[in-house]
Amino acid sequence: MRRFDDAVGTAVAADRRLLLGLTGAPGAGKSTLAERLVARARTAHGPASAVVLAMDGFHLANALLTAIGRRDRKGAPDTFDDAGFAALLARVRHPVAGRTVYAPRFDRELDEPIGSAVPIPAACPVVVVEGNYLLAADGAWPDAATCLDEVWHLALPTADRQERLVARHVRHGMTPAAARNWVLGPDEANAVLIDASAARADAVVTVD
Repeated sequence: MRRFDDAVGTAVAADRRLLLGLTGAPGAGKSTLAERLVARARTAHGPASAVVLAMDGFHLANALLTAIGRRDRKGAPDTFDDAGFAALLARVRHPVAGRTVYAPRFDRELDEPIGSAVPIPAACPVVVVEGNYLLAADGAWPDAATCLDEVWHLALPTADRQERLVARHVRHGMTPAAARNWVLGPDEANAVLIDASAARADAVVTVD
């Protein structure tokens, strides 16, 4: 947390926006840590000082994934609008005074993205960006990464991470058997890709 506090303090003092990326395999705890960091920044610098921007808002719609034959591996790199994500991050990286950027978010109950759901005012000094592919080497993902000041990779023991994922999928309507099959199939294939990019992170955070 000290590293985060120092980065936020420096950004606020310099009147420069901080974009911190959190990446890691599905179930590693990215969303949880992002919310904690934002709450910490808001406590220190006010309620309008920080916001979470989640890459999941750039999921392609289910109908489109079905139409292009990718619905059965939703969550893979090519099931996101990577170019759209990079373009929005570029706008967030270079705020224009008086203008708010509106980012999408992912609704887990609907299992769909919702556009223009997260306001990011120009005066907001801290944006915590979380997502699976912030360090991916293909497509437009590297363009997105250039907008970030730092990227932290979250590491969690595989068994613990998988159990978290199974529980999450069950909460959102899957049967336990279907949830485990998805976790050991598409989710784990994506985890292998994500963990392979960990060497490019500025820091590796061990989650317990």
